[in-house]
Amino acid sequence: MAQNRSFGDKGEQLAKAYLEKAGYEILDLNWTFGKAEIDIIAYINKQIIFVEVKTRSSDSFGNPEDFVMMPKQSQMAYAADEYIFLMEHQGEVRFDVISILFNKQGEHVLNHIEDAFWP
Repeated sequence: MAQNRSFGDKGEQLAKAYLEKAGYEILDLNWTFGKAEIDIIAYINKQIIFVEVKTRSSDSFGNPEDFVMMPKQSQMAYAADEYIFLMEHQGEVRFDVISILFNKQGEHVLNHIEDAFWP
């Protein structure tokens, strides 16, 4: 389990670096509310972006983004509602997915899916 967690952490670090390079301001990492967690909360163009990061070493069972299913989307929306309330944010919000797929050589492909879902 610890190995899986460090693998996921590596993916989240790559996603964070990618977003920062693209001009996003990172507001929070691994933000939790109750049992719900949001991997990255970012801000750009007066919009809060809630990001789920999925990291996989194989696409044998599907692409990483295929694993952001309805229960996870609902949990993210639940936590996002609280975050919006706490920050008194009046602007737009968006739910993105960043999928990271590693190959056996340790190289990766990052896919940023903007507006991936609306719970």
